[in-house]
Amino acid sequence: MTRPPYAVREVAVVVAVLELGLVLLAPYYGPHRDELYFVAAGQHLAWGYPDQPALTPLLARLADLVAPGNLVVLRIPSTLASVGVVLLSAQAARLLGGRRASQVATAVVVGFSVLVPGLGHLLSTATFDMLLWTAVLVVVMQALLDDRPRLWLLAGALAGLGLNNKHAMVFCLLGVLVGVAAVEETRPVLRTRWPWLGGLIALAMWIPNLVWQALHGWPVFALAADIAREYGGVGGRLGLVLEVLVMFSPLIAAVWILGLVRLMQRPDWVLVRPVAVAFLVVLGVFVITGGKGYYLAGLVPVLIAAGLTSLVHKPSGRRRLEQATTRGLAITSAVLVASAAVAYPAVLPLLPASTYAGSVWADLDGGQLDTIGWPEYAGQVSAVIEQLTEPERASVVIFTGNYGEAGAMEWYGVGRPVYSGHNGYQEWGPPPEDATPVIVVFPTNPSKWFRACEDRLKLNNEADAPNEEVGVGIWVCAGPRGSWADAWDELSHYSA
Repeated sequence: MTRPPYAVREVAVVVAVLELGLVLLAPYYGPHRDELYFVAAGQHLAWGYPDQPALTPLLARLADLVAPGNLVVLRIPSTLASVGVVLLSAQAARLLGGRRASQVATAVVVGFSVLVPGLGHLLSTATFDMLLWTAVLVVVMQALLDDRPRLWLLAGALAGLGLNNKHAMVFCLLGVLVGVAAVEETRPVLRTRWPWLGGLIALAMWIPNLVWQALHGWPVFALAADIAREYGGVGGRLGLVLEVLVMFSPLIAAVWILGLVRLMQRPDWVLVRPVAVAFLVVLGVFVITGGKGYYLAGLVPVLIAAGLTSLVHKPSGRRRLEQATTRGLAITSAVLVASAAVAYPAVLPLLPASTYAGSVWADLDGGQLDTIGWPEYAGQVSAVIEQLTEPERASVVIFTGNYGEAGAMEWYGVGRPVYSGHNGYQEWGPPPEDATPVIVVFPTNPSKWFRACEDRLKLNNEADAPNEEVGVGIWVCAGPRGSWADAWDELSHYSA
């Protein structure tokens, strides 16, 4: 099958601008609570953790080995993942018959949407999830369009990598399987060995993490239940649909919805119709079970490619018509990017921290609030340590209520061992039985678990960012009531 060449130079310019922007913004505001946790998890490498597999903590460990405590280096993998999403999106447009204008428009709209730079700014499982879902879909598209069955093996390897990043890759594979089975023209592929061999490759790569989960009592299901409780009600389901519609920008939603419709309708795209079916299947699953809208992020870039490509006339030999179409596509792309740029301060550190904290952008998406205040919180805990006697300072340990606080104490170096019962941290404790006194960073009086507790200070930050740490108490306690082992059972908890 003859198709247009890849618009290498033009797409390279797009990704270079995106990469440069993300690198320049990488030092600000500070590490996200999840990034702090991933760095800590990277110090305890394993085949899995209660809340995710091993890939992202491994990348955090590698970054920390290269440049300890360097936020730019920590975030480089995510910036490259966002670039990868853009490159794959342009390839999707090419596979759909899109010429240079369609490919470049797709790269621009995907690369400068709200979500792609936002996820590229932080080291996050969601960033690599988006990349690997997009990669699986593009490889499946090429396998179906070009009748290259061995590409299913590559799709399986990519899926296996994705399963070692986030378990949600299962739903991507489910969507693809249902999509291929639902379309008459692609159904015969399932009677060949190649998709199933690809599935076996993915499963083989996933087995170490599954073994880890089994040996630890399948904590992933406890986390899934917590997510379902939070997002499974009527409000949560409506919120998921709304998030899906706005996460790239509301105007860009019109483009990918058009792409979804065209993939379902156009006879010449019937072989890639499973991609559209996959989106509908995965959306349906998360609406029913409860989930977060960005779980579907990796399905949308291909739909954007389809929507923009469908706006362009096929080559007709009429130069004026083609030029007019190209100009129209350029104007459309500019409008779409402008609509997304309005929301950039919500996901990128473009404003002073204090300005952002009190702005409508923080109300729109408060994710960046979790990147503000950590140095001050660590400094306030250090100040309480300094109030102790010299023997107490030599033996004191820190216990925090969540992994963000624990990770911050380690990242900024309070100088004493840090423990928490939250998610993966519970696997790395408890402290030694003779570890006393205890500085407890906790939102309520911890006297239920610790004895002789004295409230010394409340956490606060100069930017007045209203994150969940503000007002949390720093308590000095003589030690746990009973043994640390007994207290640990009560203090350990899972939450997403």
